[in-house]
Parts: sequence; structure tokens; C-alpha cells
Amino acid sequence: MSGEEKQFAFDFGGEEPDEQTTKPTASNAKKKTAKRVVRKHAATKSSAAVAPKPKPKAATAEDAISISEINARIKRAVETSLSSVWVAGEITDIARPRSGHLYFTLKDERSQLRGVMWRSVAERLPFDLDDGQSVLCFGDVEVYAARGTVQLVVRKCQPQGMGSLQLAFAQLQAKLEAEGLFTPERKRPLPRLPRRIAIVTSVTGAAIRDFLQATASRHAGVEIIVIPASVQGPGSVEQLVSGIVAAHQLDPLPDVLIVSRGGGSLEDLWSFNDERLVRALAASRIPTVSAVGHEIDVTLSDLVADVRALTPTDAASCVLPDREVLVDVLDALHEAMKRSLFRRVERSRERLQWIESRPIFKNPLELVLNQSRYVDELDQRARDVMWRQWRKRESQLKQSAATVAALSPLSVLARGYSVTQAEDGTVIRSAQQLQSGQTIVSRLDDGEVRSTVTSQ
Repeated sequence: MSGEEKQFAFDFGGEEPDEQTTKPTASNAKKKTAKRVVRKHAATKSSAAVAPKPKPKAATAEDAISISEINARIKRAVETSLSSVWVAGEITDIARPRSGHLYFTLKDERSQLRGVMWRSVAERLPFDLDDGQSVLCFGDVEVYAARGTVQLVVRKCQPQGMGSLQLAFAQLQAKLEAEGLFTPERKRPLPRLPRRIAIVTSVTGAAIRDFLQATASRHAGVEIIVIPASVQGPGSVEQLVSGIVAAHQLDPLPDVLIVSRGGGSLEDLWSFNDERLVRALAASRIPTVSAVGHEIDVTLSDLVADVRALTPTDAASCVLPDREVLVDVLDALHEAMKRSLFRRVERSRERLQWIESRPIFKNPLELVLNQSRYVDELDQRARDVMWRQWRKRESQLKQSAATVAALSPLSVLARGYSVTQAEDGTVIRSAQQLQSGQTIVSRLDDGEVRSTVTSQ
């Protein structure tokens, strides 16, 4: 607390301040002693007086003090003595109109005081005020003379028991966690052996030097793209977000994107707790690594990134395999491939020997001859079947022809019968159909005979 920022315990009621809530000071002790002396002197004078006091004259409107004058005096007295004070209390009845100002009530167990925080101050507040918060407010006590009300115009505000940045960190963490930005399900694995790595950091800090040294010792054949950005102070968040955007404009895209800086206080690392940077990391199409501060430092960027590295050096270990380990792995794979190929050649050789031992390869023409004999047998079977079918169909045809011939009218004519017809082909079945002079045709077995009817 600075020299100009004095803390006052005040009360506008008729009771005296509680000794437990008012700090005992030398000036307070002197005031109490003076009060006791004044009270004792007054009591002595009262007992010594023998003559009754004269009654006061009736007051007139000219003798009275106006309400405006009273409020003006109170305003001068209060604003003169209660400027630049710290007030402790609990926030209640907070209101947030569209103007951006904040209106609320500060209360303790015995009293309450209206408070206001203008928009210019509220926009710079790193955390959100809410009902029920215990806070320390610094500002000026003002009297609104038109209404006779008192309010505290807050210029600074900080939570009690927790720093403003810590509270802002907790509030934003709870908000983003509710949106699911920190869930393990959305974390992506890093590529096993990346070829291009982009890192957004300060080019003058120790973080980039540590990272490059660790990278060179682990794997020297990787392309490192350094995107410069300020990592603390005004404008750092915008540069970090711009660096992430620039990494996504590279062609081809990097395999891994790292945001990094060295250690520092909570204030130094605060850019990596900014909501804009956290959301930019969450929206990244490239797998992300956050390497901010030391092992004990935890930022919201660490929580949202796909992988959290404890330090910039640890980031190199997370992203790149150790060169010696990689060589050992490649040697092991080489030996495993050799053994696998040897076993495969041996199996192929054994199978080839088994195939060579088959009879078909000892006398390959035997299979052709066997198949030729089988084709001949099939041909003979087909001929026999066709001959039997032909004989059967011939016999059936002769039987059908005999049946048809037996039923034919020509067979009747062959036995000596004839059929008589008129010239128009009508069969004469009765003599009544004939007329004298009519020509008729008699059909015999071997021809036709024309006759003329002479009498009926």
C-alpha cells in the first residue's frame, strides 16, 4: 500500500466504530483522551451552574440551514477527508448496464456502501466482479448532493485472499473447461518423426537457444522455422496469435507447432493465459506443443495444447527422438528385416523342393495323355447316347405314322369305298341333295369319276 493510499474505517450511523474493526493508533488514543477530558469538564460545569439556562428563541426559516447547504457541507467534509482510501467489503447487487459501468454495493457485517466503477476502469480489470466476492477497493468517497447519497468511486480493485491475476486465471480456466477445450479426447498425437517444426517465440530469449541446442543434439536433419514474436508486455498476445496464423500459411504445413518462452512470474507469463491465444491454439490444424516457463509454471496454453512440455528443452525431447535411440531402433529393424527375409527364402526353397518332388514334374506328358484318353472316352459316350436317342425317336415316329394312317379317310377308300361330292366340294350324304342333270364327283382310291344325275 503506497503512502497516499490510506485505509479508513468509517461509519455514517450514530454508533461509534467498533474497536475490533478500527486499528488503534496514537491519534485515536489522543482523541479518546480528549473526549474524556471534555466530558469531565462539561460535567463539572453542569454541577456548578445554579442559574437556569434561558430558553432558546423560536427558530425562523431565515435561521434554518437548507438541505442543499447541509449536503454541500457534508460533501466537502467527506470528499476532503475520505479521498484515496482502501475499503474492504463483499460485493452484492452488482449491475452491468449497456454503458459498461459497474454499479454494486459493498457491505460488511454491520453496514453497506454503494460503489461505482466507471467503464474505463472496468475494462482494465483483469478479473470479473461477481456477487459474493470479498474485495479491496481503492478510490474516493463522493456525496451526490442532489440526493444526499454517498458512494465509493472505485479506481482499483483486487480480490481478498487471491491476486487479481490468479482470480482471472481461475475464472477463464473454468469457462474454457466448461466448453471442453481441455478434454483429453481432443488431444492429437504428435508425428513420430517430424520433418518441419515451427516455433513461435522471442528470437532474443533463452528459450529459442535452449530449444535449438537440444534439437541439434537429438536430430540435426529437421527443418526448424522460427516465427518471431514478443512473449510478454503490450502487444505480445497479438504477435503470438499472428505467429500461429503465419504458421498455417506455410506451404507445406509444419508437422508440429510450438509456442514457447522461458520462465518468469505470473505477470511475465500472462500473455499465455490470454483467451485469444488459447482459442488460437485450440483451433490450430497443426498438432501443438506448449513449452512455457519451468515445470512449476502452468498456463492455459499448456492445458489447451496437444502436448505440454515442461521447458523449451523438454519440448525438443517431446517432438524429436534421440539420435542414438533412433539409430539403435533402425539397427534393430535392419536385423529383424534380415531375419525375416532369410526365413522367407528358406520357406520358398522348401516349397520349391516339395513341388519338384511331385510326380507331375517327373513325367509331365503323363498328365496330357491321361487327359487325352479321358476326352476320347467322353466322345465315345456322347456318340453312343446320340445313336440311342436317334433309334428311339425313329421308332416313335413310325408308330405315330401308323396310327395316323389307320385313321386317315384314304385308308377307307383303299378298301373300295368312295366319297361323292358336288362340284363345289360339298359332300353328298343323301339322295335328297341331288337333282336331275346335276354333275357330281366320286372320289375313289386311285382317282375321281364325274357323273351326271339322270333321274332321282
